[in-house]
Order: sequence, then structure tokens, then C-alpha cells
Amino acid sequence: MRNNVTPLISLFLSCGLILPTLHSPTGELSYSFLEEMKRGSVVGNIAQDLGLDRSRLAARKAHFDTEENRKQYCDINVNNGDLVVAERIDRESLCGKKPSCILQLELVLENPLELQRISINVQDVNDNSPLFKKDVLKMEIHESTHKGTRFSLDEAHDADIGENAVKSYSLQSNYHFILNIETQPGGRKHCELVLENELDRETQQEMNLLLIAVDGGSPQRSATVSIRVTVLDANDNAPVFSQAVYKASLPENSPLDTILITVSASDADEGVNGEVMYELDHVSENSNVFSLNSKTGEVRVVAPIDYEQESSYEIRISAKDGLGLASYCTLIIDITDVNDNPPVVSLKSLVNPIQENVLPGSEVGIITVQDRDSDNNRQVKLSIHPHAPFKLVPSIKNYYSIVTTGELDRESTAEYDITITATDEGSPPLSSSKRIQLSIADVNDNPPVFEEQSYSVYVAENNKPGSTLCSVTARDPDWRQNGTVNYSLLPSKFSGDPVSSYLSINGDTGSIHALRSFDYEQFRSFEVRIMARDHGSPPLSSNVTVSVFIMDVNDNSPQILYPAPEGNSFMTELVPKAAQGGSLVSKVIAVDKDSGQNAWLSYHIIKSTDPGLFTIGLHSGEMRTQRDISDSDNMKQNIIIAVKDNGQPSLSATCAVYLLISDNLADVPELKDMQSYDDKSAKLTSYLIIALVSVSTFFLTFIVIVLGVRFCRRRKPRLLFDSAVAIPSAYLPPNYAEVDATGTLRSTYNYDTYLTTGSRTSDFKFARSYNGNTLPAGQTLRKTPEDLGDLFGEPEGSPEVRPNLPSGSMGIPRLDQSYIPEDVLPGTEVGIINVHDEDSDSNRQVRCSIEQNIPLKLVPSIKNYYSLVTTDKLDRELVTNYNITILATDEGSPPMTSTKTFKLSVADVNDNPPVFAEQAYKAHVSENNKRGSTVCSVTARNPDWRQNGTVFFSLLPGTINVSKVIAVDADSAQNAWLSYNIIQSTDRGIFTIGLHSGDIRTQRDISETDNMKDNLIVAVKVNGHPTLSVTCTIHLLISDNLSEVPELKDLSYDDNNPQLTFYLIITLVLVSMLFLTFIAIIIGVRFCHKTKPRMLFDGAVAIPGGRNTATLRSAYNYDGYLTTGSRTSDFKFVRSYNDATLPADLTLRKK
Repeated sequence: MRNNVTPLISLFLSCGLILPTLHSPTGELSYSFLEEMKRGSVVGNIAQDLGLDRSRLAARKAHFDTEENRKQYCDINVNNGDLVVAERIDRESLCGKKPSCILQLELVLENPLELQRISINVQDVNDNSPLFKKDVLKMEIHESTHKGTRFSLDEAHDADIGENAVKSYSLQSNYHFILNIETQPGGRKHCELVLENELDRETQQEMNLLLIAVDGGSPQRSATVSIRVTVLDANDNAPVFSQAVYKASLPENSPLDTILITVSASDADEGVNGEVMYELDHVSENSNVFSLNSKTGEVRVVAPIDYEQESSYEIRISAKDGLGLASYCTLIIDITDVNDNPPVVSLKSLVNPIQENVLPGSEVGIITVQDRDSDNNRQVKLSIHPHAPFKLVPSIKNYYSIVTTGELDRESTAEYDITITATDEGSPPLSSSKRIQLSIADVNDNPPVFEEQSYSVYVAENNKPGSTLCSVTARDPDWRQNGTVNYSLLPSKFSGDPVSSYLSINGDTGSIHALRSFDYEQFRSFEVRIMARDHGSPPLSSNVTVSVFIMDVNDNSPQILYPAPEGNSFMTELVPKAAQGGSLVSKVIAVDKDSGQNAWLSYHIIKSTDPGLFTIGLHSGEMRTQRDISDSDNMKQNIIIAVKDNGQPSLSATCAVYLLISDNLADVPELKDMQSYDDKSAKLTSYLIIALVSVSTFFLTFIVIVLGVRFCRRRKPRLLFDSAVAIPSAYLPPNYAEVDATGTLRSTYNYDTYLTTGSRTSDFKFARSYNGNTLPAGQTLRKTPEDLGDLFGEPEGSPEVRPNLPSGSMGIPRLDQSYIPEDVLPGTEVGIINVHDEDSDSNRQVRCSIEQNIPLKLVPSIKNYYSLVTTDKLDRELVTNYNITILATDEGSPPMTSTKTFKLSVADVNDNPPVFAEQAYKAHVSENNKRGSTVCSVTARNPDWRQNGTVFFSLLPGTINVSKVIAVDADSAQNAWLSYNIIQSTDRGIFTIGLHSGDIRTQRDISETDNMKDNLIVAVKVNGHPTLSVTCTIHLLISDNLSEVPELKDLSYDDNNPQLTFYLIITLVLVSMLFLTFIAIIIGVRFCHKTKPRMLFDGAVAIPGGRNTATLRSAYNYDGYLTTGSRTSDFKFVRSYNDATLPADLTLRKK
């Protein structure tokens, strides 16, 4: 394709096709296409011409950055690499009369950064017709003009260039004139009217000619202008310019109306023929920049001059005398550049964020600097502020690369806010700045660091499994997952077992938990290594050693080695009668498995036959005599010794020491009767149990036999009558009323029912509600507008006009409403006032003002009307109403004034939330408090008014912590992450369990319809693969008091009473007496009385039926007793086990 550039150019010129030129000598890619192409038209394929991978254009974020163009005329299709037209291009508006119209595009590619310069040559299309400055050209020519005289004509202007510009002129055929065309430098055509035959004013005084201008485009476009020639009498001399070409230099940005130059032409004629008039002759699009004084020839600046838009101007000026003779000159104006354009810094590409591990010298961005000035004014110097590890490296032309100068560290500086300043070398220098924010992307380059080099943990023995020992913390300065730390135990063994069987660690928090109960007597310390690892890629880790020290707890009682407590024989020591005070009698030896002060033992005599005879060493255990032994002392001495340790609480053990005071064992005959235990007492208990079982069995057998004989005999029929206890209907006490409606009471009441057969009444007792508060009514307090009359004040009446005040009055202000809401916006009109003065002229001119400093002002309206407008926000909580005084002053002499005062109220808007008096409340409640008792009171204030400030309090829904399931797993990391789930529940809607905490909480309020007993089966699962689980069952009782649970009445515990023998004897006696009494009664009834048949009458109690039937909300027990002798049938109502209230389905409403 590179070798076919010339043929392609020829084809373009003839057929209008697009011409690509690849890789120009400057390293640029060039394209040419015609102006006015439609949007979306394909110019060429950049990817193919530059050898780019089309599939990576989107990934590399290919885009154009135009140079010195505000509009984006071209774009790239990232899908296929085509260069397409983005906006319709008008070459004339873009480049004017410049011979070439070049668009400079910069293709920016990222990953890696790459910049390609592309030039677009916009070719002209003949889309503009030639245009004359005037519709009619007027010329005055003297009849004495000689043949061959030339008369210059105004040129036609064509916005197109080259072949599409004006190519030729033609003149309508006539007898007197022909057309002469000259080509000016630059290719511009200039035409002149040449007199071919002399004129005769007497023959033809005026003639009309037609001038046609034609361009060279295809198809051709033309323009016509009429030339009106007037034949005058003789005029001998034409004006003559002092110079054929004038040159002037003008700095850009010159002030308007600046005199640039004065052209001068002289005419040798006198009078009217010698008066010269100047006129701009050449038509140009820039003709509106300068103006020409037609009489003086002064050229002035009438529009802004910008060197960057046009650097020079060429103007043709004509000078005509009074009778139409003209001459021409050319004015060339050179515009000098002024440093009026600051450099512009543009960011072309930026890698953001930047990886913190990029090497020094890496390119992270590209900027370009443009200065529209020329020469030294466009020379630019760049600098970076503040000091940062970046620098600017010049690249092609005005491009600079942002390059790193050192290593980056996100942990030290996460973001750089740099400012690039560009300063030109003009005088004075101009500068501009570009602020760029560079974010540093995190790289996992920091391992976790523990807060301490090593950890020491002290834990008391007998700790609960699952208890927290300590928490280790490691910090990772990296970001997000790179800085997220996970903890785990490093594999190791202690005493042959893996350390993971002793401890576990929470991988997220670093909390170390004990998996078993430690025993100080088994081992006193061990070490475990903890690894902290982040979640980066690759992950980094660090280790720390945790030393666990077991602290002794006083959990072992002293053990007495001597005298030995085992066996049934007594340890007897023989004490000589001649022993003196302080003599060693015996020694108690004891040890304690604990250590430290928990193993410090002390010995005490707690019981002795003769307390003053023996003593024991507090810490030695040696038993010695306190005094000499006398004959009056008992021969047998029993001493009970307690051995205590020094722990908290103190543990002890006791032993008995038997001492015999004698010189010879043969002197002690009582030793024959001494036994270790009383065998008779032991045997007695066994005998009592056997006797009790035998008597009870015989008693029960006898009762069964009697009942069998009693009911197996034939019985005569008896007539039973119904009971007829008449119970009158319940009456209502004086302070009660019957309510027919049904509903639910808003507060809890207790009802105790008593029914007796003697009083024949059935009254209800209403216990007072536990909450001493009022019964709320479900109504809303409403006020009518009349009730709000006291909210806003009425405007005061206008004062009367006194003689010494302005002879007029001020109208009562008309307000849109009697109050202003406090949330009105500033500038809101809230009222209108009218002021008039009966005087005339200036005496009736009135000025109004507000005397107070308030957020209101007066804005003049039509005629004598003023609007009362707010100037700031209103706040009713600060100012409730405003007393406004308006002062009216006329402009008479002396000035007279009048005032008007009225009241304006501010209406409340609910713009303030309630605020509690304290941030948090603490209440201390003693246990066993009564229901309904006041715990505390909270107070909230609202500065708003009436209903907006009325505060209602309510409890937000919450949960109650019922219980907690604690589980541990000997594994580590994710294999030890536990989750808790309720897999079965009596009522699934009441309780829930924390997924990872194990806290069992209520989901809703517990109602009376819920079961009193609830069984939960909780499954604890680990996060390993495969998943392991374990379940446990929790039994919950819903009750405020254990006495309300009937099943608990039968619960008891076995208390091994040391007086079992005594109770057995009493039980045996009672059972025996009951047995004998029962036999005696049976015999007495059987043989002492004759049984006669009797008629059973119905009872005298009539129980009426209830009007309504329903189910009681609480359980009641009813025991009925019916006897044949008393002729009564009474019912006994046993009070319900639960002391809860019997709710009524009624709702109390207030009227």
C-alpha cells in the first residue's frame, strides 16, 4: 500500500475516495477524506494500518485525544479498529481559507501505554457559492474618459479554496466595456472594467451591465451582480494614493477603536471633483475586524484581534473622487503575538491505581502541554508539586511521561495528590496547573506481625472446657484480603498428645480456648505455636509462641498418713502416767498434693476428752502434754484432730487419736470392750427395715381382702336423687358495670372467684393491675381551627394619621395567611403593604423601611405597593412571633413619617426529633421484685409545639437471651468453625439460635397459648469436609415461678439423712397403729351395728347453668364431695397452680 500512494491520490482527486497514507516520515499515520461526510462513515482501519491486535483494542482502552480541537470529529471502533466519522465536518468553519486543513489526532492505548499520532486532512468540497459584497455596483464615469481606461470592480468571495474558489468572471455583452481578469498572488482573481468605446452622455446617460462570477468546483456555482454606470461630465484627474501598498503591525488583544494606520490619496481636481472618499474594497470574512473612515482614511480596530486565529490580514482600499474616478491600494496587517494564552496541561492516559511493587522508572501516565502562543511564548517548563516519587520525562513533541523515581509503599502513602505546573517563557510568564490523584494498589508484601514477641497465659486449673484463655492479635498493614488475618495452631505434641487436643483457636479473632480441664498436679506448663496468615496471593505468615502456665487451685484436701484412716481398728497410743508437761505423745503426719500456700498445713485439736491436757504443734503436728498428768485424769483420752491447708477456700481432713494413760496395757480392762464400730446399731437398722416391709405388706393384703369381700357381696338397689343446690345469679357491686362488647383488656387484671353454699353469693374480686399506670384509650385528640385561635396574633389596626405626619396613610398589610410556617424558603413573599401620601410631586415620594433587625425585608412592587419577603430561614423554637414596625418617610421638607406595627406569628413545623435527657439509662433492680413495680423513668424533650412536641414512648422489639450452647472442636482453622442450628422444636416460632454464637434467644413475645414445656434439639456442625456434627437436647420451662409448674412438685432429691434409723422407727410405729385402728373400726362397724336400708335424698344445692360456654384460659382443679348423712352436695374449688390472671375478652374504652 505504501508504494501506491500517488495512484491513490489521483483516484481521490477524480472520484472523491478516501486516501490513507501510512507511516509518514515523522512516524505519523495520515488519512484524507472529504468534508461533510455522514456520521459513522469509515475512513480507514487503524488496527490494520498500525499492525495492532484488533481483539485487544477494547482491553487496551483505545481512544482518541484530539489536539487543540474541542469537538471529537473522529472515533475508533474498538471492535474492528475502523476509524469512523463522529461529527459532520465543515472545512470552512474549521480551517477558513487555510490551504490545508489538518486534524491532529492522538490514539492512546493502555496496558502498556502507547501513543500514536494520526493526521486527518479534510479536503474541500464545493459546497459554497461565490458572493458579492453588494447587489448593485454603482460607477460614475465621465464622458471624456479615454478608451482603454480601466475601472476596478469588487471581487466575489467564495468560502471554498483551491479549484472550488472563484475561477473566472464574465461580463454581459455590450458596446462600451470589456472585462479584464488578472490573477493576484495567492491565486485570487481580480477583474477590471475596460472602456472599449468612448461614452457620450448626450446619447446614453446611464447603462446597466451584468457581472457573473463562477467557481471551479463540480458542479460549478456562480453569483451575479449588476453594474450601474452613470455617464458624467468631464473629470480630468483620479485620486492617487501616497503608497500602492501599506504595511502595518498590530499586537493582538489591542483595545477596540485603536487607530491602526491612516491611508491618504490626493486628487488634483478642485471642488467636488477633488473630494476623495475611502472605501474597503476587498470582501473578506474578516472585514468586520477593521473599519475605514470614508473621509479621513483612518483604519480602526472594531473587533478583538487574536493572533491564534489570524496572524495577518490583507485589505484592498479604494479612493474615489466626487465624480467617480477611483484608485486602489493594498493594506497588509501583520498581527504580532502577545503572551496571552497560558499553557494547558491535558492528561492523555493514566494507570490508576498503580501497583505498589512497580519498578522505579515505570511509566504510569502520559500528559501533553499545549500553548497557543508562538516563539518563546509557547516554550513551556513543567514541574511536579509537592515532592513525590514521580518525575516528568519528555517524549515526542509536547508529550511527557509520568515516571516513578523510587519504590512505592501503599502502607506509607496510599494516595498521591500531585500538581503539575506548566509555565511558559513569555513576558510576563503565564502558568497553569493540573491536579492528578494517583492511588496505590495494594500488593501482599507485608506478613502479619504479632503485637508481642511471645505470649504468656496463666490459667487456673480445673478450668471449664471451652473457656477463653487469651487472645493473640496480629496486624497486617496490607489492604482488604491482603490484610485479613487468619489464625491457626501449628502441629505439635505435648505429653504424647497433639496440642490441638488441649487448645483451639478462633481463626477470625485469635481467641484461644481450652478444650479440656487442666490439672496442675499433672503438668504445670506447656507451649503452643500460633501461625497468623493473611489471605493474599501468595499468602504470607508469621508465628508466635504462647506459653501456657497452669496455676494451682486448692482442689485437694490434706491426706493424713498417720494415724492411718483405713481399716476398722483404732490407732491407740499409750501415754505414761509419769509424763510431764511438754512430753511428746504422738505425731500426726499429713500431706497435700497442691503446692504453694495451698499446701501449707496447720493442725488443730477440735475435740478432746480433756481439752487442757494435750496440745498439737500448729505446723509440726506433734502432740504434746500441756501439763503433768495426774491421777484424776481420765485413763482414756479421745482426741479429734483437723488438718487444714492454707488455700481459699480452705480444705481440711480429720482423724481420731485414742490415747491410754497407763504404764501397762494390762492395767486397762476396758480395752476388751472397745470396738471400732457398734455392731448392734448396724444390725438394728436392718431389722427395722425388714419389720416395716413386713407390716406394710400385711396391712395392704388385709385391705385388699376386705375390699374384695365388701364389693363381691350382693347389694340392694338404692334410689339416688339429684342434688339441688340453688345458687342465685351473680350480682354486680355498685362500682361495676356490665359490658356487652367483647375484646381484649389493654392491661392485665387478676380475678379470684369465691363460691360458698352458706352466703348463696358468687362475687368477683377485681385485683388491682400490677402496673399503676392509666388505661390508655385508642383515640386521637383533635382540635378545630377555632381552638387554634390563640396561636397567632391578629395584625394590629393601623394608627390614625396625625396632623404632623405625612398627609396620607399606610394600608393594613395584607398577609396571605395569619401565620408563616417556619420552613418557608428565603425570598418567600408573606405579605403586601400599600403606602400613599396625599401631597404632590416630591412631597408624596415615600420610602419604606423596617426598623427591627429581623429576617424580613420590603421589596418595592408596582406603584406604592411593597412585598414583605423573608431574607433568611425562620425558627419557631427561637422566635415565636415578630412585632414588625414599618416606617414610611416622604421626601418633603421637612420630611414627615408614619409607622405601622403589626404582629406576625411563626407556625410550628415538625422539624425537631425528640431528644432523650441522657444518652443511655441504667436501672438497678433487686431480685424478687413485684410485678408491675416501676424500674425507672425515661424523659425525652421535643422543642416543637403541641402535637409536634407531644412525645409517646414505646418499647422496640427485642430478644431475650434464654440460654447458650457451648461447643468446642479439637481441630483448627476452618475445621473448627462451628455452626449451631435448631433441628427440632416443640414450637418453631418461639426460639432461635445464633449461627456462630450458640445464643438461644426468643424470636417473639411469649403468649399464654404457648406450651409451658419446650424441647429443643440443637445440632452443632463443623465446617470441614466431610462435615461432622453432634446434637444435644435442651428442656425449657416457660414460667415466672417454679411453683407454677405442677410437675415440679414431685421433684425431690435423695438426702442421705444420718437419722435414718430414727425415721424408720417412727414410720413402723405409725403404720402399725394405723393397721390396728383400721381393724378395730371394721370390727366395730361390722358387729356393733345393724345396717338398715336408707333412702338417699338429693342434695339441696341447685346450681344454675351458665349463659355462655367457653374454655377457661388457665387450668383449675375441682374436687367434689357428696355425703349421704348431711344431705348436702358442696363443691370445693381448688385454686389454680399458677398464680396468673384469668384474662377477660373485653376492652375498656374511654368516651
